[in-house]
Amino acid sequence: MPASGPFTLDKTERVTGRTLVETLFKGGESRSMSCYPLRVVYCLTQRDEAPVRILVSVPKRYFKRAVKRNRIKRQVREAFRKNKHLLAGRMETLPDKTLAMAFIWMDDQLRDSSEVESKIVNLLVRICERL
Repeated sequence: MPASGPFTLDKTERVTGRTLVETLFKGGESRSMSCYPLRVVYCLTQRDEAPVRILVSVPKRYFKRAVKRNRIKRQVREAFRKNKHLLAGRMETLPDKTLAMAFIWMDDQLRDSSEVESKIVNLLVRICERL
């Protein structure tokens, strides 16, 4: 976990940079799973600042208004921030690796925050089992 605390989402925990995004989506070592309405694409890369890094994407074809897209991104980030401790123990066993994840929204309906959080927890537990 970063020095800022276990329940924060620091800037170093965000996927940035073209090379990391291309590795995540075009790399042969990335994996994918879904728990409707979310899909997660993840891969292990060489360790940098944070043990886990995320990216949240809500396609414009589902929500034309940026307000709604931003609401969903905020819900996903908040659910991840509150439950990232599920991955912390597993990533400690891989000291030289970083887990990069991209959460992609696949529905044209807004969901309640509790439902989004339960889907995120489901995905994080499944990723822990696969690593």
